[in-house]
Amino acid sequence: MARVPFRRTAPLIVLLTDFGSRDHYVGVMKGVIHGICPEARVVDLSHNVTPQDVTEAAFVLCSAYRYFPEETVFVCVVDPGVGGERAIVCLRANGQVFLAPDNGLLSVVARESSPEGLYAVEKEQYFLERVSTTFHGRDIFAPVAGHLCAGVDPEELGPPLARIRELRLPHPVRTAGGMLKGEVIYVDQFGNLITNISDGTLQTTFRCPREQIQVSVKSENIQGIAGTYSEADEGELLALIGSSGYVEVASNKGSAAETLGCSKGCPVTLSRAPAGP
Repeated sequence: MARVPFRRTAPLIVLLTDFGSRDHYVGVMKGVIHGICPEARVVDLSHNVTPQDVTEAAFVLCSAYRYFPEETVFVCVVDPGVGGERAIVCLRANGQVFLAPDNGLLSVVARESSPEGLYAVEKEQYFLERVSTTFHGRDIFAPVAGHLCAGVDPEELGPPLARIRELRLPHPVRTAGGMLKGEVIYVDQFGNLITNISDGTLQTTFRCPREQIQVSVKSENIQGIAGTYSEADEGELLALIGSSGYVEVASNKGSAAETLGCSKGCPVTLSRAPAGP
């Protein structure tokens, strides 16, 4: 009986790495993929994750994966432990497939979308013939993704796993005084400071109109949660709920990161604005 391929639609592979765009690394990965599955479509999610920053990669992935169709294969190569003892894992969740080092990168996806399968990537028949110790993106991740798109089922890659490594993400803290203390977890290309305070956490903590919430970062106190960037004057700081569903501090037509001298890890506090005179 002929094997029914895992993929029944035009294959889509999404790449997320910290390789940047200067070197040949991403292009070579695409070459390997197309050599195995010529009809594969490859999308670049991002290659500008801060080098070796697994937490940042997890945030980027979790902000994006729900917007891709079922059976998309995500190849996530932010891999400080490349060549070491860390495993490579294949996760099926949300009707999609995720390949990544077992360094916590996929744990947020696994918490948000119940795993449908979890496997160790061990079968060398799906790797390149010669595997380097420093470039598993080319020699393991890319060929495995190509084989998945060509019809290999994830369970053929290796034995099932019971769990993957957890990533310890910073969580906002509610204080006895009714404040919410969080931090910047991502700075985007525009200098927007994205915090770890979700819209849901904001709503359950402050049962008041959003214009009564004060956002404090560095020495600045921003009054109210805006709806759009344009609600502030040009160059003025504002706070709003960004497209990823988290509170962010921005500057209309400017960079909040530059204005405040703020980067990842910078503390951010939300509180009820002081009553007027």
